[in-house]
Amino acid sequence: MTIRVAVADDHEFVRAGFTTMLLSQPGITVVGDAVNGDDAVRLCQREQIDVLLMDIRMPGLDGIEATRQITAAGDRPRVIMLTTFDLDEYVYDALGAGASGFLLKDITAEDLAAAVRVVAAGEALLAPGITKRLIAEVMRLRPRKAVHKQLEQAALTRREVDTLLLIAEGISNAEIAARLSISEETVKTHVSRVLIKLDLRDRTQAVVYAYETGLVNPRS
Repeated sequence: MTIRVAVADDHEFVRAGFTTMLLSQPGITVVGDAVNGDDAVRLCQREQIDVLLMDIRMPGLDGIEATRQITAAGDRPRVIMLTTFDLDEYVYDALGAGASGFLLKDITAEDLAAAVRVVAAGEALLAPGITKRLIAEVMRLRPRKAVHKQLEQAALTRREVDTLLLIAEGISNAEIAARLSISEETVKTHVSRVLIKLDLRDRTQAVVYAYETGLVNPRS
């Protein structure tokens, strides 16, 4: 199945560069581009898009607010934020708006294609640990929400809490299965139940939740 991708960036050479990189990869096609946030919102209303590459800083409607509007409309597309700096101060806000991860703009074509496939499949885009590090640093400086009440209301089982903790480490289902001595299919079931019970879009949002509530210590 071909993954349908779009690119939103106010610089034409960036849009052209990412489009060229993506079209060189098997199983991926580019169905459109946008020059700002408003254009990106309209594009998502007009086209069926699986993954949207979104610049954070654009004139007019920025990437964060555009992401909030786009993700509020449904499960697709999943949004990957594009940034020049690995500790961009706006990335946490972008994840909170519904983005599934972020990439540095100097990424290679192969790594970009791998990231698109990961996010299209509903996985968290945390490699190589930049997203996790950023969330940890931001949450170190922000007040926490009451985690125990939220977890009780969600009625997570002990094993589901364990799964959430491991998701927050940014590890794969196979690694979670090994840690908990269960099958990958069982892990998938636990992950699905965690997302449903906490009303989260994907694994990246689960990482945000774990830090935001204080379930995970930023320095752990």
